[in-house]
Amino acid sequence: MSEHILFLTGKLAEKQLHAILEKMQPDFSYTVHQLGLKVAALMTTDMIARRLKDTFGADRMILPGRCRGDVAALSNTFNMPIERGPEELKDLPQYFGQKAHVYDLSAYNVKIFAEITDAPNISIDDVLKRADGYRKNGADVIDIGCLPSTPFPHLEDIIQALKQQGHTVSVDSLDEQDLLRGGKAGADYLLSLHESSLWIADEVAATPILIPEKHEDLASLDRAINAMQAKNRAFIVDPILDPLHFGFTQSIVRYHEVRKNHPDVEIMMGVGNITELTHADTAGINALLLGICSELNINHILATEVSRHACRAVKEADLSRRIMLAAKQHNTLPKHIHPGLMALHETTPFPYSFAEITELAGQIKDPSFRIQISAEGIHIFNRDGLHSAGNPFDLYPQLHVEHDGGHAFYLGVELARAEVAWQLGKRYTQDQALSWGCATDQAAAEVDLHTFKPAGTTLQKP
Repeated sequence: MSEHILFLTGKLAEKQLHAILEKMQPDFSYTVHQLGLKVAALMTTDMIARRLKDTFGADRMILPGRCRGDVAALSNTFNMPIERGPEELKDLPQYFGQKAHVYDLSAYNVKIFAEITDAPNISIDDVLKRADGYRKNGADVIDIGCLPSTPFPHLEDIIQALKQQGHTVSVDSLDEQDLLRGGKAGADYLLSLHESSLWIADEVAATPILIPEKHEDLASLDRAINAMQAKNRAFIVDPILDPLHFGFTQSIVRYHEVRKNHPDVEIMMGVGNITELTHADTAGINALLLGICSELNINHILATEVSRHACRAVKEADLSRRIMLAAKQHNTLPKHIHPGLMALHETTPFPYSFAEITELAGQIKDPSFRIQISAEGIHIFNRDGLHSAGNPFDLYPQLHVEHDGGHAFYLGVELARAEVAWQLGKRYTQDQALSWGCATDQAAAEVDLHTFKPAGTTLQKP
């Protein structure tokens, strides 16, 4: 027997919910029940417990996506599985189509080396603070950068302090003495050794990252690889990623060549040469580079956050590596796995057409303003009418809130959000912050549906 699902909704959304379900032609039977309030988003689990007298033989109950309250307690009350649906009704088909495809992003197979590039010039405490931040954002190894011709008297102390805090540590320098000191102080990895400096690997236990003797000399890299293999020592190979217009494409070819010639060696890619040296949003760059890493089985990257525009590079790389692994394991494109890398745009930014918004506006009988966006622009409506524009300032004369400072301030903030969402192609939901993916602290933007929002300052009496 097919599952029977009970959908709870409000008066304004009831007709649309019926239409969407009919169009879906689902393989389950269903009942749509209007709970006696206009706006479905105002529904609470306590209200449902009081008002719902019949579950209509349902096996499962779907609540409006913004329903607040304790769903688990409600499930116990009615002795059936109960869950929130999507926030937007238009997403209901995707909600049911993708429920069986929840990807596990707990796994990854690329280690992130996060470099502190100016370590010689900062204190041990500052190094530890940065290292903790990098680890929080996904770094597996803290890389201590050494600067040319710059004294580094506290190198050993930094390594020991990081190790005491449980960090895995690498030292990054082309100076042989820096690398030797770092290895003897307990660093786990050394960046970077080449054919002429391999003797350092004989002096310390650290795993070396091997680079060509000269920039594009893969023959010297091959000889270094053979030497380390002959000693049965662990190592990582870095053919060097070059910036755009300074050999980037050819360097990708080198990575491919190394992988073809050495199918089993571990490889590192220094992604910072692209994220730092390209003035473009780094989330997309990280996604592409981690996709290349996934295809070539490159299992280490070196990431940096020096430039201000690259301030989320480690966090983006962390999510990228997880998405790419999930896509690879499921033999699918890296689409619809996780929205965190879609910082500026979204897959379906405008769930409702202008015609649908117009129809909804015609049902409103109260003075409260609703704000929605469509491909055509920004729309604000209440019982007194619907107004549309691309610029919020054009709407102000129609709202008649010039004598209500709090209301005017609130509408200004919301219309500004709506304008940004409309211009960029993002989802806009009234009274909620825009989602910027992993470009911001997502936890701060999440809405706790177990509790009610406190009254904002525009509603509080002075």
